[in-house]
Amino acid sequence: MSQQPTRIPAPGRRPQSSEPPEPQEPPERGAGTVLALGLGMVVIAASVLIVLLAQSAAMAFRAAAAADLAALAAADAARGITPGEPCAVASDVARRNGARVLSCLEGAGSTVQVRAELDIDTPLGRATGLARAGPPPP
Repeated sequence: MSQQPTRIPAPGRRPQSSEPPEPQEPPERGAGTVLALGLGMVVIAASVLIVLLAQSAAMAFRAAAAADLAALAAADAARGITPGEPCAVASDVARRNGARVLSCLEGAGSTVQVRAELDIDTPLGRATGLARAGPPPP
């Protein structure tokens, strides 16, 4: 009887067996993918919200500027510096700035208060601005 030599595996290698390896369950089951998708959706939603708020802020500044210019022009007309009816002048100036006058009130001392609304719709509604103008205080 001859003896078969015993095989010693090389360092770092496992000894080979004649049995097939058992199937191993993967350590992860896709939880990272779902987490990454959820995080991506949160980032996209936050970005959309920031863009909407920035657009609304820009429109509010435009509406305020249109109301300021319309009120200044109307106050000049009320004081007789420029020709025309104060509220008609305010409407014309607001229209040239992409807005329309919602209200125009002439007060005491040649003061005029104008509320203007932009003609552009935004997803969060229309932007309005309110301004009052008149002569400087004595």
